[in-house]
Amino acid sequence: MTIQIRKSDERGKANHGWLDTKYSFSFSNYHDPRFMGFGPLRVINDDRISGGGGFPTHGHDNMEIVTYVLEGALEHKDSLGNGSIIAAGDVQRMCAGTGIRHSEFNPSKTETCHLLQIWILPNAQGLTPSYEQKQFSAEDKRGKLRLIASNDGSDGSVTINQNVKLYASIFDGEDTITHQIAEGRGVWLQIAKGNLILNQTPLFEGDGVAIWDENSIDLRASGKSEFLLFDMG
Repeated sequence: MTIQIRKSDERGKANHGWLDTKYSFSFSNYHDPRFMGFGPLRVINDDRISGGGGFPTHGHDNMEIVTYVLEGALEHKDSLGNGSIIAAGDVQRMCAGTGIRHSEFNPSKTETCHLLQIWILPNAQGLTPSYEQKQFSAEDKRGKLRLIASNDGSDGSVTINQNVKLYASIFDGEDTITHQIAEGRGVWLQIAKGNLILNQTPLFEGDGVAIWDENSIDLRASGKSEFLLFDMG
């Protein structure tokens, strides 16, 4: 097995007062030629947005953007006319395509919103912009890999324009999963909360792991944890 661990404390960092963020890959003013992405996965930003803080209206294009809220909530408005509250457990995806503008704010004045912002390169340029949001309960993710985003929207997942299956899971202390990896596919594992054991390797909150040239991996609980697994062609 070939793995590369991206240690949490080695990620890029920025603190804007209202936003405390860590970058798994090069982003904004942070550049590390060793970590420009993995396959079509281009961005994983671990964002904590203070009460009342947020991103004013700004634009994106030719990117699949997935927001996974861990704690608190995020208020979204966009140029397609969508307006919603993205709560913990919600998964939002935008196909930016030919162009979309949106804003994101923490609607609470006191609670921090903790989320993972994920960017995936699309399988085609100039797609029609679109939006989707779904809730996945903690129970639905407990002790198993719950498909939350995929190219075909299978099993109730949100749809992204790329050959990626994105799974979410919550472990409570005794859980074990073996994930089979098809030939030619790679996996990125992102620990969102708590700790996890990959085969015999302990991983900690904020760690990411690139995995390739492997047929399967074993994931075992090390206390409570929440994590995302990207299976990519």
